[in-house]
Amino acid sequence: MSASVFGSMAAAWRGKVSSLLPLTRRLTTSQGGAQPPPPDDSVPFPQEREPRERRAWKDPSGSSVLLFPGQGSQFVGMGRGLLKYPNVKEMFSAAEKILGYDLLSLCLQGPEQELMKTVHCQPAVFVTSLAAVERLHQENPEAIESCVAAAGFSVGEFAALVFSGAMNFAEALYAVKVRAEAMQKASELVPSGMLSVIGRPQAQYKYACLQAREHCKSLGVEEPVCSVANYLFPDGRVIAGHQQALDFLQKNSRQLMFMRTKPLPVSGAFHTELMASATESLREVLKQVEVRRPEIRVYSNVDGKRYMNESHVRRQLVKQLVSPVKWEQTLHEIYERVQGQNFPHTYEVGPGKQLGATLQKCNRKAFKTYTSVEVSAHED
Repeated sequence: MSASVFGSMAAAWRGKVSSLLPLTRRLTTSQGGAQPPPPDDSVPFPQEREPRERRAWKDPSGSSVLLFPGQGSQFVGMGRGLLKYPNVKEMFSAAEKILGYDLLSLCLQGPEQELMKTVHCQPAVFVTSLAAVERLHQENPEAIESCVAAAGFSVGEFAALVFSGAMNFAEALYAVKVRAEAMQKASELVPSGMLSVIGRPQAQYKYACLQAREHCKSLGVEEPVCSVANYLFPDGRVIAGHQQALDFLQKNSRQLMFMRTKPLPVSGAFHTELMASATESLREVLKQVEVRRPEIRVYSNVDGKRYMNESHVRRQLVKQLVSPVKWEQTLHEIYERVQGQNFPHTYEVGPGKQLGATLQKCNRKAFKTYTSVEVSAHED
């Protein structure tokens, strides 16, 4: 799809699709006399609201945090439990026009092998997650109105940014499409993958990766890559790189103080240097899409810190491709508070419950108010 075609398509869907989500909620407070600026039809989300940080402090237990999952959480049947909610079918219809294939059918019926492909599962997780926001909005509107922060794992970060009002649904989905295609292409350049690792407290992950790289060199691999790609929770990591390096880690797991290793069903070494060839495509598409400062706190995978402005968003989203996802650090940032202070309600919006599992391992007190928003049909 050419840039001009994309531009006209995004413009056509901007008004309609952005209105599908409860993102135009009024964040202005009734206290004080501040008047919102006049609406601007050229942007996807109206500016008729006070930035959240200007509001008076309130008990965190009355607020919420939304977490958006990433690739690997997808499963055939996801989305079936969301179709009865307003706007969800329209969201999938918009996705079909942007992607060029029937995403809803792929989510509901598979085949699983196709859904698992990077080019398909990233858009699928993105759309299903924002459809789950619709369910949460219908069943618990206060969770949306009181949301103070959001974070997404890898591609989930795009959904978090759409929810925050920083990006338009249609444009963000097109960026996800380009991102997924570029990552798939980069994955095909060299045999590589990702390995989930649960280590003992004395495990030295960086040293293990160094040993794996040295092993690759002994096999004749030039400039081998092996590094921590995801920081999940204490002693929980995902290591990614050349396949020979991952084979070495599995074979020597006991000596390396790894209690458990498990290859992940992904096509390549995401969030490592092996994704460098994908960065230019994403950088170029992010120049085309409109990005605004998030209306609520959104945290970057790159360093666990909140996004500050439009250029920061664009820069970090590109850097994220070749940088480890610092999810554990992000959770510490979100839930840091003085002793005795209450925790917000946390909602995982999207397929799976993996982010809830990591939250439980990182912060048991915060996990007590965690809820997963179901996206399949077994609860309906």
